[in-house]
Order: sequence, then C-alpha cells, then structure tokens
Amino acid sequence: MAGPKVLTETQGRTFLVTINRPEVRNCVDGETAGLLEAATEEFKGNDDLAVMILTGAGDKAFCSGADLKNIDSLMTRPGAGKSGPMGLSRITDVGKPVIGAINGYCTAGGLELACWCDFRIASEDAQFGVLNRRWGVPLADGGTQRLPPIVGMGNALYLIITGAQIGAGHALRMGLVQEVVPNGTAVSRALEIAKTVATYPQTAMRNDRRAALAAFTLPIDEGLRHEVEVHSDSLADPAMRDWLARFAKGERPPPITPPDQG
Repeated sequence: MAGPKVLTETQGRTFLVTINRPEVRNCVDGETAGLLEAATEEFKGNDDLAVMILTGAGDKAFCSGADLKNIDSLMTRPGAGKSGPMGLSRITDVGKPVIGAINGYCTAGGLELACWCDFRIASEDAQFGVLNRRWGVPLADGGTQRLPPIVGMGNALYLIITGAQIGAGHALRMGLVQEVVPNGTAVSRALEIAKTVATYPQTAMRNDRRAALAAFTLPIDEGLRHEVEVHSDSLADPAMRDWLARFAKGERPPPITPPDQG
C-alpha cells in the first residue's frame, strides 16, 4: 500500500516536508495539495520549528507540476482559493525560512513551488523549466510573480515564453538556485544549513527576511521605512544581547560555507 502523499518529519528545529509520489514524478493532485497546505500551516503555527525544507521523494523529481490526469481536483479541493491550486503558493505569511531541496525534475507547477521557497539547493542532475508551456497550461501558482524577482525579467521571460528545460548549472548562473551539490545530497545539505540557521537569534533574521520580501513591492523610500518598522522588536531581542555578549568573549557561531561552484 502506498504511503501518505506528503511526508513530514521533525529534525531538531527543522521541519522536513516531502512530496511522496515518486511513481508519478511527485506531481500534485488535490489530495497532495491539501496535505502540503496542512504541513505548511503546521510549520507556521509551531514556535519550536525554525526552518522548513520542501523536497520530493526519490531521486527522479522534486515535483513535475500538477497532476494533469487529475487537474480538476486541484481547483475543487477545499481551500484552493486561499492557499493556491498546488497548496502553498498563496500562503505568504509563513514568517520563517523555507529551503527548497531540489532533486531531478523541478518543472511547471513544481518550479512554482520551488520559487515559493526562500532559496534553493539543487542536485547536479536537477532540471528546471516551464514545461507546461507546451500544453497551454498557465502558471497559476505564483510563477509569474516570483520568478522575475529571483532571476531577472529577461531570464524569467526566457523560461516562461520558450518552455526551455535547463540544467542545474544554468539555473545556478541565472540565480534560480544558490548551490549545486552532488546527486543525492540536496536534502542533507539543506538540513545542514537549516541546523545552523536555527541556532541564530531568530527575531532579527525573521524581520530581515520580512523586509527583504517587501523590497520588490515598495518604492525605495517606503521600503526603507518598512525596514525600520519591521525591526521594532529586533533590537530588544534578548537573544541578540546574549550573542553580542558571547561575541565579546570571543565566541563565534558556526559558519555556513557554500561549496566551491567554480
């Protein structure tokens, strides 16, 4: 018997969410979307969890997009209008970091899920593309809104208009992914990063994240004011004071060192 279509696992303060349909390249139907929404809400509401990682089961795909054989279930499921057809795209108030761990195919709606993440770690065999272009299926889960700020308008329109399929190296060069790692290690690398991020004082980091996400929607003067506003509680965070005292004594948090990408 097949297991749940979405798996969740807590490792320390990290919440690992895995799309578990490897037999169909982890494509998303209505049931899967509902489970992704539920997992995200669980992460959002649990103060003990600091970082979420989104990935796909197996080594063939992160997510190949919507289940085109059952596409109606995406739009008719309860909550689709609020959270988005694929389950996540319209959830914008998570408030904490989300890392995409990309293995194999990351295409169509799967690429939109990856863009929903704050940044992406990709295996060497990862493949990206708006392949739904070939079948006339639109980007309905935030792809038109999130892809341009991530890769720039020219790169975004290149992918959106042509439906081109690109490899991990090309994705790294255009800024779609931030690290490329050996096959089979994307999740372990994301867990390594998440473990370190979870040790940081959380208030300032989360507020910096919030301010950065607003940068593309506000004029610079409003953005600068917003930056000040979101940090109204950052300087009063006891964790920051504690770390400054530890810094003065010579203590340093562990660094995150990216792999040599050539």
